[in-house]
Amino acid sequence: QVQLVESGGGLVQAGDSLRHSCADSGRTLRTYSVGWFRQAPGKDREFVAAISRSGGSTNYADSVKGRFTISRDNAKSTGLLRMDSLKPEDTAVYYCAVDRLGRLSSDWYLYTYWGQGTQVTVSS
Repeated sequence: QVQLVESGGGLVQAGDSLRHSCADSGRTLRTYSVGWFRQAPGKDREFVAAISRSGGSTNYADSVKGRFTISRDNAKSTGLLRMDSLKPEDTAVYYCAVDRLGRLSSDWYLYTYWGQGTQVTVSS
């Protein structure tokens, strides 16, 4: 079973940057695609980005395209999300997740295992 441990997040000002990481203690992350999602209070869970097993393909939500960068380090069994030019509307709990079928889907229910979530708050 995959156990995903997230780190990163915090309270920042608009325009700042943050970096999230998502580590798999079982070191099997390379066999999954990795996705990032977020959920703001009172809103549905929203797709942010996804990356293929090799890291060669990515998929981004339009709302973050050009500002966020998803990557992965399979040697360290870690997924990464760098967030630049943050906006107040990026405020949410961010989750990483993995898909054992290796898809780059924006549908949260296709992902098998999830991290615990980390809070990102962007002040104006």
